[in-house]
Amino acid sequence: MPRHIPSVLQLSEEERQELQQLVNRHSTPQQIATRARIILLADSGHNHRQVARELDVSRDMARHWRNRWLMLAERAMPIGERLQDAERSGAPGKFDMEQVIQLFAIACDKPEDYDRPISHWTAQELASEMVKLGIVESISRRHVGRLLQEADLKPHQSQYWLTPPGSGL
Repeated sequence: MPRHIPSVLQLSEEERQELQQLVNRHSTPQQIATRARIILLADSGHNHRQVARELDVSRDMARHWRNRWLMLAERAMPIGERLQDAERSGAPGKFDMEQVIQLFAIACDKPEDYDRPISHWTAQELASEMVKLGIVESISRRHVGRLLQEADLKPHQSQYWLTPPGSGL
């Protein structure tokens, strides 16, 4: 079975220095520092297996970052960008910031202001009210719950019923 020899990687002195600075910097995230080490070892002639063994990473990871480095070097990308994760696929967000802010505003209001016969908002009631008001076509109670949790809003714990009348709050 023939062995595959990895593509030759030759760094300029400037690239080598910048990668070494990333490795030495205490504020560099570990995944970026590991990727920089992979590239530096590949530049010094190590194959995928040697890089993987020395850095305690998988051969696939060593291969991936060497190949990615070579591919992005052709585009003349800055070194920091070459070591970043690729953009993830997936559908774009379904709700814009204005819609999320409207959700938060409703959650901070009293349910009675919306003719709801409840004392506290639930995620289901908020989702229903957003659809009723035409803010969104549809939204699940789970998504409403996640948005509220991210913003640390807890309408079910609100105490607006204790606010004295005429206080403006």
